[in-house]
Amino acid sequence: MAFTATVLSWAILEYGDQMDAVNQLTPAKGSLKWITDYLINAHPEANVLYIQVGDPNTDHGCWDRPEKITKERPLTQVNTSFPGADVAAETAAAMASASLVFKSDSAYSSTLLRHAKELFTFADKYRVLYSESIPEVATYYNSTGYGDELLWAASWLYHATGDKSYLQYVTGQNGKLFAQWGSPTWFSWDNKLAGAQVLLSRLTFLGNKDTSNSNLQMYRKTAEAVMCGLIPDSPTATKSRTDSGLIWVSEWNALQHPVASAFLACLYSDYMLSSGTAKLSCNGDSYKPSDLRKFAKSQADYVLGN
Repeated sequence: MAFTATVLSWAILEYGDQMDAVNQLTPAKGSLKWITDYLINAHPEANVLYIQVGDPNTDHGCWDRPEKITKERPLTQVNTSFPGADVAAETAAAMASASLVFKSDSAYSSTLLRHAKELFTFADKYRVLYSESIPEVATYYNSTGYGDELLWAASWLYHATGDKSYLQYVTGQNGKLFAQWGSPTWFSWDNKLAGAQVLLSRLTFLGNKDTSNSNLQMYRKTAEAVMCGLIPDSPTATKSRTDSGLIWVSEWNALQHPVASAFLACLYSDYMLSSGTAKLSCNGDSYKPSDLRKFAKSQADYVLGN
């Protein structure tokens, strides 16, 4: 749910005007606030985050309306005794990104930012996977790492605060440890590296022109490799797609990867356009922002039934 909030915030921040034009901005913000209100309540103190309501085994056997459920609904939390750097950092990212969406409500935005900072500090200090602390969650939502969430949260905190310590966090030793520069990955609830790479590329396109920061450039180079993998006729195009061109990575929630990939491709193409960057080079072949947009449209059309 925190990942959903972070991506929804990003979509509103980048495409809010277009959402508003089709009367979808208010519902999108309403959906986001429903989540962030919940997450605020789930974080009652600095080093405590409630991460689950109910027992997954029992709940998967019961498809009643919540109002009719009379079974016990146990609460699960991460804390200093049972840490969860991944889930805490993702929730920090959700709060930080949403603080930008709700900036016009300064009190609410400040509340979100306070929670984001506390959760990031908690996650960074207690670097343990939540599925190691609480093994029973691994059956349904096993986590494969926390480094991506730490970088993702710090990236959003930098965007939300302008505090350069967060930029130093992602470009310094933590970047070297966790960023997997040069290795494209799939963007999903479990792995935010590609998202962080595109988000940090935004700084090189539109904001921070400090090209002397070689590690910031490494994020952009890796984001470029992700994009080159998505364009169908690129020399490095991924083979993880159906015969008709839909990105296909996993049979479990099969549409998560094509939709997430299309979103990143839209963002990257728009960052190129906004900065006057004419082309993307993929192993010597050049592609335009329109090639990324064409890919994104192909995924959306396929998902909608074309």
